[in-house]
Amino acid sequence: MKKVLKNLAVATLAVAAVACASPEKMAKMAENVTVECVPPVLEVVNGTIDATVSVTYPKGYFNPKVILDVTPVIVYEGGEAAMKPFKYQGEQVRDNYRVVSKDGQKVTEKVHFDYVPGMEKCYLELRGKVSANGKSVNLPVKKVADGANTTYMLVKKSGNVAFKADNYQEVISSTTEGQIKYLVNSSEVRGSELKGASVKEFLARLDEISANERTKVTSTEIVAYASPEGDINKNEKLSDNRSESANKAWKKVTKGHEATTPSVRSVGEDWEGFQQLVAQSNLEDKDLILRVLSMYSDPAVRENEIRNMSQVYTALKGEVLPELRRARLIANVEFKNYSNAELLDLLENNANLLDEEALLRVASLVREPAQKEEIYKRAISRFGSVRGMYNLAALYLVQGEDAKAEAGLAELDAKDPDVINAKGVIALHKEDYKAAENAFRTAGTEEAKANLGIVLILTGRYDEAAQALKDVKGCCHNTTLAYILTDQLDKATANIHCKDPKVFYLKAIIAARQGDADGVKSNLAVAFKNNALKERAARDIEFAGYEF
Repeated sequence: MKKVLKNLAVATLAVAAVACASPEKMAKMAENVTVECVPPVLEVVNGTIDATVSVTYPKGYFNPKVILDVTPVIVYEGGEAAMKPFKYQGEQVRDNYRVVSKDGQKVTEKVHFDYVPGMEKCYLELRGKVSANGKSVNLPVKKVADGANTTYMLVKKSGNVAFKADNYQEVISSTTEGQIKYLVNSSEVRGSELKGASVKEFLARLDEISANERTKVTSTEIVAYASPEGDINKNEKLSDNRSESANKAWKKVTKGHEATTPSVRSVGEDWEGFQQLVAQSNLEDKDLILRVLSMYSDPAVRENEIRNMSQVYTALKGEVLPELRRARLIANVEFKNYSNAELLDLLENNANLLDEEALLRVASLVREPAQKEEIYKRAISRFGSVRGMYNLAALYLVQGEDAKAEAGLAELDAKDPDVINAKGVIALHKEDYKAAENAFRTAGTEEAKANLGIVLILTGRYDEAAQALKDVKGCCHNTTLAYILTDQLDKATANIHCKDPKVFYLKAIIAARQGDADGVKSNLAVAFKNNALKERAARDIEFAGYEF
């Protein structure tokens, strides 16, 4: 009898438990249901919000005969977004939904939303509806998480392009020279040589340099040689004697002309000059001679091999060797090119004097994009400047005229790293991140490395971004942002070396994450010079709980 009563009591309790877990009772007991979210604060990554939500139903809560619809909803300024409901069923329901035990169970689901503006100030909630026997009851709404963090959207994503540098020389170095020729085995300077055309032209050039305020002689040299024939020791002595006689002659001929005291050098046998003259000659066997020179380094062996070619050696004695018995009179000259101010003046008043390099230089000096465009077009039309074509495309890209930039880049070398990078920037603007990343990795330039960091941030690969940007010069903002996104706040602080409002906004985020209320306030005060940042801060979850 006692056993029967005991079983009856257990059955009564079970019925009571089921009754307590009816749809209405489930609504009343919803406070016993717990929820958790990872991450606890929602975050936008690559334009989406993803989180893992876990709901724990206690023992005796879930009615075996009900169907439960759970709808994740993001509520934000301006609206709300709902996912398709997750559907669960009790153990006695004959359907194909996920079964939740009456003995209690933890259910975990992935939630996913596409970001829309306004969601930076939002919260995630779960809306439940229990159905049984044709009746439905709404459960109390469960708030799951606040959000959403959009810090990654602070990335500067316009992209970096390089302009091709000019080769304009502020100072142009050159040499002018004359020479004194000697008879074989002689170091005597003949009067005919001092009055000859070579020396006269050299002196005339010195006078021209002296008369031109843009040119000056920086140094002078005398270099003496012997032709590579005969005894090496005798030739070295002969070369020394020629340097001395040439130095004496210099003092005579340069009197009355502006010239510095020369440095004097004796080379000895002039094998280098010999090789050059042979290469430039019309000698029938010059290739054979040059091959001998490449095969043997010993001067004596060289001369012997060449002498053995009797016909060749006869031609050399007449055409080549006499030219090597000489002393060179050299003046090293500097020409002071047009200054930046003079280039700008020429651009206005006599642009036809500007060559390609000068045009590319002056384009870098002017500020107005329209004027830069005109200069690049001038360089292209007059000189067919490939660098001008590229710079024009880069200018269009910087100005946001991507279609014009793309058309210009199509005419250029597709293997040029700068061109590849620029095409990657166009892909970046089109949000074709795969193509952009491929272009930046292929280009490998400093600009491309900085741009790769942008793509990595935009696609949520923050650790890779921080690694890619850490050594990129001049990338203050995005590198700092990458360190913030990877919670490397000390590195983020150390990286800051620019002072625009957006960087002060990043400094305020660092301060907020470090619990520095004063730092938040002082840095935002500077950042608010940009009104858009002031509006953003009012909705930014980074500053939740801070006054500013």
